[in-house]
Amino acid sequence: MRKKLFEKKKYPSMCEHCVHGRLSPDEQSVLCIKKGIVATDGKCRKYIYDPLKRRPQKPLIIEKADPSEFEL
Repeated sequence: MRKKLFEKKKYPSMCEHCVHGRLSPDEQSVLCIKKGIVATDGKCRKYIYDPLKRRPQKPLIIEKADPSEFEL
């Protein structure tokens, strides 16, 4: 059931989002319990998605509407 919650297209498999990996201090690689030091975009058979490791997207900045746009 867990696999059905997350679409593969929307959330690509990356070591950066894996339960077994920790992001290194320089943020260029991942320190994996299973494979050692790997690239952030890598993936292995032991990959398990951890939704808490995803960084949320920045919110869109919406410009304020001009009141003259709403006049008839």
